[in-house]
Parts: sequence; structure tokens; C-alpha cells
Amino acid sequence: MTRLLYFAWVKDKTGIASEDIELPGGISTVADLIGWLKTRGPEFTHAFEQDGAIRAAVDQTHARLDTSVADAKEIAFFPPVTGG
Repeated sequence: MTRLLYFAWVKDKTGIASEDIELPGGISTVADLIGWLKTRGPEFTHAFEQDGAIRAAVDQTHARLDTSVADAKEIAFFPPVTGG
């Protein structure tokens, strides 16, 4: 099982803060996972429609779209963070 966490407007658009899922076969990278999440309903399609605006962390380490999700225990999705 992998825990998916959704933060800020990603959480607002999906309507959930977290969920535990079994990653479907064929999902090997963050990009693959985002592609699959978009198929889960209009709220997920809307939340992930701008791939470039989503950031991810795999097991609490910032991850690129090509980062492997194999054996990940936790994957978090959040908008870009800015500050000064």
C-alpha cells in the first residue's frame, strides 16, 4: 500500500487530504501516477490538469516527474511553494 497525500489546492480540488492505495500495474514514475490519477474522475482531472504546476515528494524527498514510485510508502502532491 502507498499513502497518497494531497496539499493546498490539490486537496481542495480532489476533495480529500489522503488515501491509501495499491498502485496499479504499469505505474512506475510520478508522471505515470499523475496520468492515472487524472482518470479517476473530474475532480482529479481538474486537480492535475496542469502537470507543470504540481510538485511531488516520494517518501518525503522532493521528486521529479521521472522519479520512480516503486516501493514508495508515501507520495505527496502540492503546488509550487514560494516565499521570501
